[in-house]
Amino acid sequence: MAEAVSKYRRLDPDKIIETIRTLHKRIQNRFPDSGLSKVAMELQQVAEETVARTRWIQSPHLPLRFAAAVLILGIAGLAILIATRIRQFQLSDYTNFIQSLEASISSVVFISAAIIFLVTSENRIKRNRVLKAMHELRALAHIIDMHQLTKDPESSFSPQQTTVLKRSMTPFELNRYLDYCSEALALISKIAALYVQGFEDPVLLDAVDDMEDLTAGFSRKIGQKLTMLEMLSRSLPVQRG
Repeated sequence: MAEAVSKYRRLDPDKIIETIRTLHKRIQNRFPDSGLSKVAMELQQVAEETVARTRWIQSPHLPLRFAAAVLILGIAGLAILIATRIRQFQLSDYTNFIQSLEASISSVVFISAAIIFLVTSENRIKRNRVLKAMHELRALAHIIDMHQLTKDPESSFSPQQTTVLKRSMTPFELNRYLDYCSEALALISKIAALYVQGFEDPVLLDAVDDMEDLTAGFSRKIGQKLTMLEMLSRSLPVQRG
């Protein structure tokens, strides 16, 4: 029972890829060889690459962790050495002891700094890779927005006003097209959320939130066009040209 419940508390990458694949087929069937269909195909490829990236991000970076473990053992050895020297301390060796203690403390400080650097390096490497992927997703979101920007609801009711460069669409086709754009934007935000699932980082959480805000903003603009399209369909007859 617990296993059945837990699967609804995490995003399933395979389900996201399957949804994107289905969306691409729907777009291809309705608008063959359209620019939006090609973007959906690219989105599917990005989602498949994301699965491999997230697995790499969530797995430990063994070389860095091994180096950190070696340095930790080095600090432990120095601590044992210092403790041994303290037990053997005599007043006649005071000067030599102080010099050895200062050298040991300096070594501990430098090794500790190296450990901190190695430990934080793993997060920095993974963070940079995720931020690069976020830039790709952001670019895809803007490309989808560019596709819907050229779609004017009024042109569906007056095809003769449509320029040669724009494809004439019926109100139903435009409705489907805008819906597909909105669905693609929603899937982009789901792909972004995969990166912080199992790798919680404040910087990346902010980046994912920004991505969700961006796609939600684009979807609101699409929603406004859909509302306008519905209002026009009630008030204006479709002109056949």
